[in-house]
Amino acid sequence: MTGDVIMTRAKAAPFPAGLPRGDALCLLLLVAFTVGHRAIWFGDPVADFDEQLYSFIGWRMQYGELPFVDWWDRKPFGLFALFGLAHALLGPTAFAYQVVAAVFACATAWLTFRLARRCVDRVSATFVAAIAVMLLSAYANYSANSEVFFVPLTLGMAALLVDGQHPHFTRRAMWAMVLGGLALQIKYTVVAQCVFFGAWALYAEYRRGRALSELAAIAAIFALLGLLPTIAVGLFYAAIGQFDAFWFANFESFFNRAAAPQGRWAPSYVVGVAPVVVLMLSGIYAALRVKNPAPLSAWLFYLAWTLAALAGVLMPGTVYLYYYAALSAPVALVALPLLDRHGPLNIGPIVVLTTILFALLSLPDRHEKSLEERDAARTLAAAIAPHVGGEDNCLWVWDGPTVLYRLTGSCVPTRYVYPDHLNNALETDALEVEQTEEIARILAMRPGAIVTADRGMTVRNAEAKALVEDELARSYEPRLTVTMHGRQLTAWVRTTR
Repeated sequence: MTGDVIMTRAKAAPFPAGLPRGDALCLLLLVAFTVGHRAIWFGDPVADFDEQLYSFIGWRMQYGELPFVDWWDRKPFGLFALFGLAHALLGPTAFAYQVVAAVFACATAWLTFRLARRCVDRVSATFVAAIAVMLLSAYANYSANSEVFFVPLTLGMAALLVDGQHPHFTRRAMWAMVLGGLALQIKYTVVAQCVFFGAWALYAEYRRGRALSELAAIAAIFALLGLLPTIAVGLFYAAIGQFDAFWFANFESFFNRAAAPQGRWAPSYVVGVAPVVVLMLSGIYAALRVKNPAPLSAWLFYLAWTLAALAGVLMPGTVYLYYYAALSAPVALVALPLLDRHGPLNIGPIVVLTTILFALLSLPDRHEKSLEERDAARTLAAAIAPHVGGEDNCLWVWDGPTVLYRLTGSCVPTRYVYPDHLNNALETDALEVEQTEEIARILAMRPGAIVTADRGMTVRNAEAKALVEDELARSYEPRLTVTMHGRQLTAWVRTTR
């Protein structure tokens, strides 16, 4: 089968199309691979960090409690609502949101496959889609970080916009903007991709002969559709008299948070970003020197999209490696000229790169580690539970897993349930309260147990740390220490009445 035949067949089937027999088999293989390699984390309540907060707030939404008001964080409302829906449908455990995340990862695989089919055959597209979902897992989205939820939404935007000659392009572009608005309610850094997709759609409209007045009207509609979900959330909070809480958490606090010492780049990131850098540069080199991508317009679209996604990754003042999961699908598509098995290098590059990525996931070791850490979480919770209550003698997690509140059945002594918000020096000016004042208030409540870690995940507030250590020395004794994520976590229980 020649590249020209592949291209013609792909373009003959509009998106979304019916499911040919060959595509059905590819879909089954991708679902099996995606769910299979993610399943080793199913049920692990401490698989990662941030998702524990999203889970807690989403779970509490079932009881009428709201993000930004009852529980504080700066992520968009939609992310918490998604976790809340997962818990409403599948129960309060980590399994609920991990299954939903796996469904989104399968959508990532399928949409990547469909976009790749514009340029390559089914076999190559299947490998490319597998690479995309492996990159998701490689960049710490193996459980339920926010990227795993917004990546398929941006893929949906790309699928609707990649064909600028489609007879229903304007309608498809409007649906793409709606998807962008939903993605913004998962993580606001998606705005860089939304701007790119909007600009691309306007350029396509310009090439279709739209007058400037028409372009201005279309741009306004695009912007409105993209902002509509966020506007709706803001109006809801305004209606209940909590717009200030919504505004501060979602927007103002983002700019008040200090940047980490490493800022957007740390020397240790060199190895971490290697997979996406290799794929992107290899794809560009192959497009220029090995095999011209066809259709070229689609490949250039993928390349520009990747750069927009990179801009979104680098938008915050502090960048963590898991942010690069946003590049997982677009960078795999940029590598299509290298990964096309009908190119001069045949199937070699795609097999080698897929094998290397799969090996880097180190699934047997990660599975063993996951089992050890979920056991550690249960053991720690069992040691804490007798010393805390549902209404008083609350547990306070100064530094450790947020999920301990649910595992122990404890009340929570602060609306800043995520430990990082009170122990992280970078958050000093980004909260609605002074960290030390909130900590002093919590300690005055005499928590039944306090959880600490031997080292911080971020730069600790020294004054806050001193307050905690003084109180531990005066009124608490260590009951149990476990190892989790390379740190020593200690449960302290109160010794004084």
